[in-house]
Amino acid sequence: MFEVELFHFLVLSSIIFVISIFGILINRRNLILILMSIELMLLSVNINMVAFSRYTDNVVGQIFTIFILTIAAAEAAIGLAILVVYYRNCHNTEIQEMNRLKG
Repeated sequence: MFEVELFHFLVLSSIIFVISIFGILINRRNLILILMSIELMLLSVNINMVAFSRYTDNVVGQIFTIFILTIAAAEAAIGLAILVVYYRNCHNTEIQEMNRLKG
């Protein structure tokens, strides 16, 4: 049978991280896609930490992953709330048009 090893987790994590980098670099106009790309980056880091935690039989990586997921959920909720308020006021989500936020 085919056994999943550390290498497979690292390849999956690398693919997800590269997709998120391309999501940020290619699409710099839409803030929602940038936030989704940042969440994908955090997901790839979490996959790495859980994989190494399992590989070394240490629970610390899994505990850090739970903290990162909690912080990422709070960050996404706050970011989307700010984006919804901005969209209600200005009726767009393009980053180039957000120069009104400067102080």
